[in-house]
Amino acid sequence: MKELTREQVREVDRIAIEELGIPGIVLMENAGRNAAHEILDAFSPIARAVLFCGTGNNGGDGFVIARHLANAGVPVHIALAGKVEKLSPDAAVNYRICANMGWPIAAAESVELLPNDVVVDALLGTGFTSQVRAPLAKIIGRINAASKRAVVAIDVPSGLDCDTGQPSNATIQADMTVTFVAAKVGFSKPPAAEYTGQIVTADIGAPPSINSRVAQQ
Repeated sequence: MKELTREQVREVDRIAIEELGIPGIVLMENAGRNAAHEILDAFSPIARAVLFCGTGNNGGDGFVIARHLANAGVPVHIALAGKVEKLSPDAAVNYRICANMGWPIAAAESVELLPNDVVVDALLGTGFTSQVRAPLAKIIGRINAASKRAVVAIDVPSGLDCDTGQPSNATIQADMTVTFVAAKVGFSKPPAAEYTGQIVTADIGAPPSINSRVAQQ
């Protein structure tokens, strides 16, 4: 499937939501469920999954992934980077589900990783450009430096510009990137390979014809 830019992916989402009437939270559910399946296929059995979730929709994907990993029997620990009141509406729905399920949720700054952990990076999505601000920069640095089994980036490694493939001041070094809709144009740029690891594309439930339509515009 043809690589897409940041704006093209946003257009795919817009068409799916506004023209087809697929609620954004349904797209998030599909994305998170399919990403969880990719993680399970690649890394099972998983001793513990630690999900670093930001306050935007990328973090919302992380909450969905946490639920599906837990449903598959994986112990999950959620590391929230930011305040609950800052969560996007769809992310807030999925956060509340996780909280109601009683899974551990802690401030991302305080979470200590273990050597067998599979880390899920759901901090920053495709909208990221420029520089990573505090405290996310420090969190990303700690993830990269920690001993762990693997890091899976969701949609894009946090801190990587998905259009240019350029890393920022703090960029997740992933073993696998589960990206949605299509690979991003920046992934094929030489600087990106050090950060994306293996790239897997997961479905969000939007018809493939939308990708073709957007790519031709």
